[in-house]
Amino acid sequence: MPEDKADFEERTISSREGFSGRLLRLRVDTVELPDGSRATREIVEHPGAAAMVPLTEENEVLLVRQWRHPIGQVSLEIPAGTLDAGESPEDCARRELVEEIGYWPGKLRKLGAINVSPGYSNEVIHVFLASELRRYGQEQGDEDWRPDADENLQTVAMPLGEAVRLCGGPEISDAKSVAGILLAWESVQGQA
Repeated sequence: MPEDKADFEERTISSREGFSGRLLRLRVDTVELPDGSRATREIVEHPGAAAMVPLTEENEVLLVRQWRHPIGQVSLEIPAGTLDAGESPEDCARRELVEEIGYWPGKLRKLGAINVSPGYSNEVIHVFLASELRRYGQEQGDEDWRPDADENLQTVAMPLGEAVRLCGGPEISDAKSVAGILLAWESVQGQA
């Protein structure tokens, strides 16, 4: 179903910054539509992230429970974090696993990349399956990776099949977690 990009592409006429913070930037673009008319697009710029589905030898996924202020509730999610400047998604995945759950992945396999909300954001989350998990220690290097001071996380282990069952319900409603768990399930089932 190849479509001609020209039938849909919007051309940026002008762009201005609306907000710039530590993590996010808001840009407001005026665009020309394919029919020649103009429209305004508000775009949240994000540096990107990595999300991991850490899977134990017992086929349990390690999730993090944490408070999410924007939604005003506790959320059960796969570990994830924002890419540092110049950091590869794979390096970010390793760092965040150590910081959030204290494990180092012996194997890291990319499952895909998801556009979080392409209607208003350019954020891409790279999703990985992390296996052959080992408690983090000196053998991996001497990086000083620890949880961020402003994060209050609790690690929760559950069978991957149970996590799949909880996806989309009140227990696991975070989009990256739903996508990551379902991608991991499909990958694991394909290897069985």
